[in-house]
Amino acid sequence: MKTAKSIAMIPARIGSTRLPMKNLALIDGKPLISYAIQAAKNSGVFERVIINADAPLFAKIAERYGVEFYLRPAELGSSSTKSDDVVHDFMARYPAETVAWVNPTSPLQTGDEIREAVNYFHAQALDTLITVNNAQVHANFKDRPLNYVTNELFAQTQDLTPVELFVYSIMMWHTTPFMADYKRQGHAFFVGKSGFYPVSRESAIIIKRQEDLRLAEYIMKARQAAGELRYDPLVSEAKK
Repeated sequence: MKTAKSIAMIPARIGSTRLPMKNLALIDGKPLISYAIQAAKNSGVFERVIINADAPLFAKIAERYGVEFYLRPAELGSSSTKSDDVVHDFMARYPAETVAWVNPTSPLQTGDEIREAVNYFHAQALDTLITVNNAQVHANFKDRPLNYVTNELFAQTQDLTPVELFVYSIMMWHTTPFMADYKRQGHAFFVGKSGFYPVSRESAIIIKRQEDLRLAEYIMKARQAAGELRYDPLVSEAKK
């Protein structure tokens, strides 16, 4: 099989603990997974876009949206399956220089942002990339401050070092070092030089529960109806 330069892998499981049949749940009349497919295609940076699923019915989704389909082995379809194993299996099946995991759980991510993340991966000569949400807020871990101190004046949020929260909307690897590390140590998610790409607040909305679906749909409809920003009439007095 010819080695592709870059492949977008869109993972899909039929089961989901928190939201059953999540990838087929409708947002604004279209299944959740369709937004990742379209964004990957719109990005223009992938030679191939392939759904990597644990159920044959996703082949019909792939056909509907004009992408390829791979039915992964049954043992890689459970909720306890490790991501490293899914990626390794896919890379072994589809030779490529790079593989990008385009996550259907981030339906508000655009093709433009995917392209920017992929370009960043190459510009920084990375082996691993994971998208993050740069949250500029006061943060604790196990009741201890992460990015602020308590023995001085309370810091303004704009002065804080952002906390990088994983979004997972895009994860990307060079396949050669990934496969080598996996063979040597049984895992390779953070292989070689790792980098983290900050995405928009909308892309950071991850679909895990029903209320997340509703929020994403509200935002999509708000985008369509967006107009000029309006203010209370008192603003005109404040400008005098």
